[in-house]
This record gives sequence, C-alpha cells and structure tokens, in this order.
Amino acid sequence: MVLPRFLIFDNKVESVSAGSSPPCDKDSSALLAFRGISISELKNHSVLQALTAEANAWEPRVVSTEVLQAQEEWEAVESIHPETGSRASMDQPGQLISFSEALQHFQTVDLSSFKKRIQPTIRRTGLAALRHYLFGPPKLHQGLREERDLVLTIAQCGLDSQDPMHGRVLQTIYKKLTGSKFDCALHGDHWEDLGFQGTNPATDLRGAGFLALLHLLYLVMDSKTLLMAREILRLSRHHIQQFPFCLMSVNITRIAIQALREECLSRECNRQQKVIPVVNSFYAATFLRLAHVWRTQHKTISDSGFVLKDLEMSAKKSPRRLLKTLETYLAGVSKGQGSLLGTQKCSGPQAPHSKDLTFTGVCDLPSHLSEGTWLI
Repeated sequence: MVLPRFLIFDNKVESVSAGSSPPCDKDSSALLAFRGISISELKNHSVLQALTAEANAWEPRVVSTEVLQAQEEWEAVESIHPETGSRASMDQPGQLISFSEALQHFQTVDLSSFKKRIQPTIRRTGLAALRHYLFGPPKLHQGLREERDLVLTIAQCGLDSQDPMHGRVLQTIYKKLTGSKFDCALHGDHWEDLGFQGTNPATDLRGAGFLALLHLLYLVMDSKTLLMAREILRLSRHHIQQFPFCLMSVNITRIAIQALREECLSRECNRQQKVIPVVNSFYAATFLRLAHVWRTQHKTISDSGFVLKDLEMSAKKSPRRLLKTLETYLAGVSKGQGSLLGTQKCSGPQAPHSKDLTFTGVCDLPSHLSEGTWLI
C-alpha cells in the first residue's frame, strides 16, 4: 500500500498523491524537502519538533479516568518498524516501563552487596523493647520477610544513569507527569521543574535510594493514582503554597521505609500476605494525606519539616485508617468524583525552581521516634 505524503502550507496540511506534484509557487522549493519523508519519520523532523515544543510545556489539568486509560492502551500498542516490520526493542530509550517490569529487574539482578547494608527492623532495648512487645504490632510472617528485605535492599540502590532500565524509569515518570511524548535528557533543568533540587535526580535520593523512583513510577503508571499525582503536582506549583514535588515524594518514601522497619505495616502485610503492594499503597496514602493537610491548612515551604514529622507519626500510628482514606479517594476518582484540589486555582506568578526553595525533610530534623500504641 502506498501511503500519501503531506505538505504544510500556512499551518494547513494538504495531501499529495504519489503520482501528482505539489502546488508550485516561489516558496515551493523549500517545501519539497518534506516529500521524501515518510509519515513514520515526520515526528522526528526538527521543524515539526520545534512546532510542538510549546505543547511539551503544557501543564495537564484534571483529565478523566477514561481518557487516561485510553492513553495507556495506546501507549501499550507494540511499535512496528516500517523498514523491517519487526517489533521495537523493549530496551529502546523511548519505551515506557511498568512498575512490575522495573521490579522484576531488581528481582533478577544480584543485589547481595546492597542487601548486606540493610537493617530490617529497629533494634529496641529496655522499656522500649518491653512496650513494643506488649503494645506494638505483630511481627511480620516468616514467609514475607524476603519480600520485605527486597524493598529495603532497593532503597540502598542508587540511580545509575548508565543502566537502560534506570533511564526508562526516569523517562516514564517525566512523560507521565508532564504529558510529553518526547524523551528528555537524564540531566537538566527540566528535573527542577518537577521538584528535584538539582539537574541530576540521583543527588536527591538520600535515605530512599531507587525505591523513591519506583514509588513515583507506581504512582504515575495507574490511571487513578496518576490523576492524584498530577493534582499534587499542580498544588506544588501554587504561587504561595509551592513545594518541590519530587523531593517531597522522596521524603514520603523515607516515611514508608521507616514504617516498614518499625513493623508498623506488619499487621496489614500479614493480612494481605504481601509486602510490596502494602508499602506502595501506604506511600500513596501518605502522599495524599500530606497534600490534603498542605492545601486545607494553608501550609508553605517553611512548614515542610514539621508537617512531614507530624505526618510520619500519625501515619505510623494508624496505617490502616490511612489506607482506607486512599481507597475512598480512588473509589471517588473511578466515579469521576474524586478531586483533591476542588476548585482551587494553582495559577499565579511562576513558582521558583526547587533549588531556590528552602526545604526541610524528615532527615533534616532531630529524630524523635514515636512508639505509642498502634491502631488496628
């Protein structure tokens, strides 16, 4: 089958059949260059990329779940090379990666050197140990401890820009949050726009490692939690209440790690007979709770450290209640009723880059771990 070619005249697209010639005028010679370009290659042409550059900076508003699901189905369609008719390589930079595929990578590679660094549980002595024994949560079932150790081991792994899988995770996070269809550089100012403090995301993963990026990947690869992520991103760009989105997410991952090590999630893990899904949901629920507190209590960047500390204490005391809140919110999203920001406008003067914000995370405050009672 012979595909028609297209020419662009004053922002209009006109088709030209294989046997005909384009309209001739004094500018037609400049347009003849397009005739030799196949449709599959048009998206890579520098002129067309320049025309779409402005669209890449578009900040997505709330989109329906149906639209996001349709977008995911389209992106999941196998790419076909027009020259060979073969499938595109799964390792090509532009290929999105799912959470399960990224997790499988860590399940198959040798992580023994990282596993040596982990401390699966908090060591308690004296009255603290007695109180934990009497009033604390149950211990994690023996059969789930390997899965728990994997989570903590991934948190010890850093970001390796030379690893294709690591690059695909970054690209997927960027594309899903921004709506861009084009790859981005692994280093650059665009990461500051998403809430990292520098041009290299690897420098902001202290205390959470690659698990912080897996959590972001988990958040953006489901249509319902992607809506939540984009709403929180909008809130983070509020001209008064702005905060570094990705850096805040890293701090939420730190809270999830601490809750796992303090066995606060053991009861729920034992109930579901899973660890990773519980940790993921706890992370998402904690991020949702932070955004709610941030918006309704009119918090600003100067409150970040204390908000995170209070959030950590309440989340660890009542993880089940927190997870129920997430379930309710996502059920509302499925019905088209879930909205974190409501009618609040997040527009205004351009929010400063993350590097210009004074952000205090959970690792920057004195550690006073709460070991009170845990709610069922």
